[in-house]
Amino acid sequence: MADQPLKELELVDRSNGLPLSEAVFRSLCQALRVGLYRPGDRLREEDVAQRLKVSRTPVREAFGRLMAKGLVEPAGGRGLIVRSLGITEVLELYAMREILEGAAARLAAQHASQLEIEALLDLENAFEARASDPAEMARLNRALHEAIFRAARNRYLDSALQELQDGIALLGVTTFSITGRPSTAAKEHRALIEAIAARDADRAERLARLHIGEALRSRLKLLQDR
Repeated sequence: MADQPLKELELVDRSNGLPLSEAVFRSLCQALRVGLYRPGDRLREEDVAQRLKVSRTPVREAFGRLMAKGLVEPAGGRGLIVRSLGITEVLELYAMREILEGAAARLAAQHASQLEIEALLDLENAFEARASDPAEMARLNRALHEAIFRAARNRYLDSALQELQDGIALLGVTTFSITGRPSTAAKEHRALIEAIAARDADRAERLARLHIGEALRSRLKLLQDR
């Protein structure tokens, strides 16, 4: 299921028997991915515990895991701060995105059902309809890419994407805030979906990689302008 926007930090469903510290950790990862917490934001044990209605012990354990994954770092005073990626890390992240997104598009062209292709078109229509809302476009864009990964029918690729999402969460402001990027991204999405629908695996992979390359150029522009 695609990430849904969070208005408040919420504890993930524990009906499957998740330990409390794991539920807190997943809640914080989800909050990072949807932009509830952004690079530079401070996290404090007592605040998170209060918002999730849990004790500070599972929060402390979750914070330790976030630090181990390089998502947060100690702040000058109490608590932690969400990391910002340096330029080298951004380049490394997009290099992996290009590889994984290309592979996912190739496999989706081979395996996607008609219903999945129609769902991709629905997401793209919604994406284009929210051209004045960069944050919502970013959410729909994430949902579209996740749908392509699911259509690829490869659990190992999907697992790699989930790991990559943690790094993507540290990128900060969406590139859809750049003038012209929403419209060019929409054209890239349309062409990619058409290739998947046509079962043209080579073209789908090539277009997916080009799409990520364009996203990187926009990201670098944001970094230069800040």
